[in-house]
Amino acid sequence: MHLFKNKLAWMAPLIVLFVIILFGLTLIPSVQPQPKNLPLAFVNEDKGIVIPQQGTINMGNNIAEMIQQKTTSENDEEPIVKWTSVDNKEAVLEALNNQEYYGAIIIPEDFSQKQMSLLTPSPAMPEITIFINQGMNPMVASMTTQMLNSIANGIESGIQAQIIQKAQTQNLTLQANQLQTFVNPITVHVENINEVGTNSMNGNAPVMLFQPLWMASIAGAVLLCLAMKNIVFTSKTQKLYTLLAQTVLGVILSLVAGFGLSWMAQAIGVDIPDFMNTSLFLTVTYFAFFLLISAVLSWTGIKGMPIFILILFFGAPLLSMAPEMMSPFYHDYVYAWLPMKFMIQGLRELFFFEQTFSFSGPTATLGWIALGSFGVLMLSTIKKDTSSTKSVTNIHSNL
Repeated sequence: MHLFKNKLAWMAPLIVLFVIILFGLTLIPSVQPQPKNLPLAFVNEDKGIVIPQQGTINMGNNIAEMIQQKTTSENDEEPIVKWTSVDNKEAVLEALNNQEYYGAIIIPEDFSQKQMSLLTPSPAMPEITIFINQGMNPMVASMTTQMLNSIANGIESGIQAQIIQKAQTQNLTLQANQLQTFVNPITVHVENINEVGTNSMNGNAPVMLFQPLWMASIAGAVLLCLAMKNIVFTSKTQKLYTLLAQTVLGVILSLVAGFGLSWMAQAIGVDIPDFMNTSLFLTVTYFAFFLLISAVLSWTGIKGMPIFILILFFGAPLLSMAPEMMSPFYHDYVYAWLPMKFMIQGLRELFFFEQTFSFSGPTATLGWIALGSFGVLMLSTIKKDTSSTKSVTNIHSNL
């Protein structure tokens, strides 16, 4: 019964409630995410067709207008999709490889011509091509596929209605080969660009590899911080040399983590496109994270560790989401400050976009994070060493 007289026992419900609320907040970004300004490309290569007494008819232009109306949000504040007109198929493929668009819809140059032939004795079925940039984001790739297929179905229904109306107006007698046009008046080709493959955790391998690397970064930084805790520095020079030694040990830990994680992922069946490129990138990533955490701990001590645990819980749900799916708050004030997003971007490029390891793009950004963190770590030499002061005080007390 003495337990009920203990203050901690009475505080337990409040602490549990606080933890529930705190970590419950991490679920907010995943609750009904709505896309805004999702970048998609539209290519209209349709040259149109000249019809006597009607002039030039270009169905591609009509489709473009229909698409803009179909994908506009109801409140007209921000559109669901941000359409960009691209000149040709080659240009849009290059843009997809540069991760500028999540998908694209292509209207070929003979679309109008083939549509006008549907009620002739020799009908030619018009075609539409849909590109899905699968490697950019699996969640958005699925959403884009549904959206563009819905648009294609709308185009098909519109053409189907036109054919029926024209056949009724002109009282046409249709041949057997023309009846197919009533059922499927167009052909839709869907092609995945930068495919995620079959052994990439449904395209989420870059995100899944983040957590073990981040936790290993925390573990390495904390262990070295604890190892230095009881060292009594007699001069700033000695402390500087110790911090440099800590950095060298960080390089060793980075190599172990980078190559070890690549080996483990490959061992459990994850498709690693290039073992060396992936290992080197993970090594750089670990080193950047290690220095970042070490820099903070060098000023705050071990009590700064919860900061990085909270970053894990609040940041992890955002890493699998596309920026266009986030609320303005999470996009501008949480995701924008997450250093681990550069790890995900870099791994996506290596896994799905046939990139090789180089000190550019996300790797360069991680390098700058490492350099800045190293500077902050070295500046901690000017911080007053409280552990040293306590040790000296204890020595004098014993004397």
